[in-house]
Amino acid sequence: MKVIIGAGNTVFDGWISTQENDVNLLDENSWFPRFKINSLSIILAEHVWEHLTYEEGVIAAKTCFKFLRDDGMIRVAVPDGYFDNDWYQNMVKIGGPGPTDHPAYTHKILYTYKTLRACFEEAGFIVDLLEYCDEEGKFHYKYWNELDGFIGRSYRFDTRNSKEGLGMVSIIIDAKKEVVI
Repeated sequence: MKVIIGAGNTVFDGWISTQENDVNLLDENSWFPRFKINSLSIILAEHVWEHLTYEEGVIAAKTCFKFLRDDGMIRVAVPDGYFDNDWYQNMVKIGGPGPTDHPAYTHKILYTYKTLRACFEEAGFIVDLLEYCDEEGKFHYKYWNELDGFIGRSYRFDTRNSKEGLGMVSIIIDAKKEVVI
């Protein structure tokens, strides 16, 4: 089973799209009507984790860990705190840039690759960095298969990006549940 968390209007063939009122990342009991522990192969969360505090992010990652199969993974994308672009940083900052109807209004954290990786490692995952900016703002990219979770706000798929420059990037990770025996 493949599940999209906080899907909004996102629908992909073969994926179950969910909203916060369907499965609450901070309440594992809300998952039981739909899913069993160790039953999901992939979870996708594009621009969801920044709406949680760091501590809530760890709780949410632990919830996902419980519901993933032993070889499952979660692909996560969040705004990048190291992306060297003032307009972008203003748009994704904690509390957002303006009115309460702006999507970033409920942002509680601005992750860097280090803090996002730490959040998921704390929950027991092995983290693979796919896209991110480092401390100097240099963009790093590792090829990833969109069939394992399509991220629209990514180097390859966001139309604001080109060979001439980056306009919209995300930190993208694959966090794998590998049980060591």
